[in-house]
Amino acid sequence: MWFGGSEANVRGLFEKARAASPCILFFDEIDSIARARGGGGAGGSSETSDRVINQILSEIDGIGGGKTLFIIAATNRPDILDPGIMRPGRLDQLIEIPLPDMDSRVSIFKAALRKSPVSPDVSTDMLAKATEGFSGADLTEICQRAAKNAIRESIREGVERGKRVKAGEITQEECDLMEDGVPCITKKHFEAAMGKARKSVTPEVAKIYSDFTAKIKSDWKSKKVEGGGEGGGAEGGGEMLMKEEGATSYDIDRAKEDQDKEDAELEAA
Repeated sequence: MWFGGSEANVRGLFEKARAASPCILFFDEIDSIARARGGGGAGGSSETSDRVINQILSEIDGIGGGKTLFIIAATNRPDILDPGIMRPGRLDQLIEIPLPDMDSRVSIFKAALRKSPVSPDVSTDMLAKATEGFSGADLTEICQRAAKNAIRESIREGVERGKRVKAGEITQEECDLMEDGVPCITKKHFEAAMGKARKSVTPEVAKIYSDFTAKIKSDWKSKKVEGGGEGGGAEGGGEMLMKEEGATSYDIDRAKEDQDKEDAELEAA
């Protein structure tokens, strides 16, 4: 509402995070507040956005003072982010969140159906094999559609029973004692849902991610050679950027090795 209010909010956010150290500060959809500067805009909106980005960069570059603060950001539009926020020393770890593989799709189906009555003839392995290239959201939509198909069939079954009671073919007591006609989600419900399934991540979108990742890796490698810092990345789809305040980079593989070593020492002790 007031000039400088957005920057003050950013400063307050980082101050709260440092006060809560050790803390993880997570920005979802970072592209909404960290678009490339100087993009123009009516009514001074571009200038406001530029000031917010500058404040975020200043806070990330700030001295941690011994505080343990991890800054993580997620986006599905890495191509429109301001280059400064991905400079080595800031959000300098590029982590790919790829489309789920076979085992991941099986786990997603199991998680999405964990509270739903599913027929024994429904195989999550078969569903996973038939959904190569689908995202987690696409798989969840398939499960929701299958559940809706079962609900619709159950409603139709109830309507038909009501008509039979009204026609005098059966009594209301007999209707109430009848077993549920659709007790669970069956294979045919999933087949109908698969007929309307769609992939939200097209090959064109996947190429945008791979091209962006290749460009960032190339830039970071050149800066590393010049002594400008370290960089990393992986080819693939959605991206996540991460930085540990007070360090130039965070090696997740090395951290896992260190943690495994500590766990082994504790177990031996």
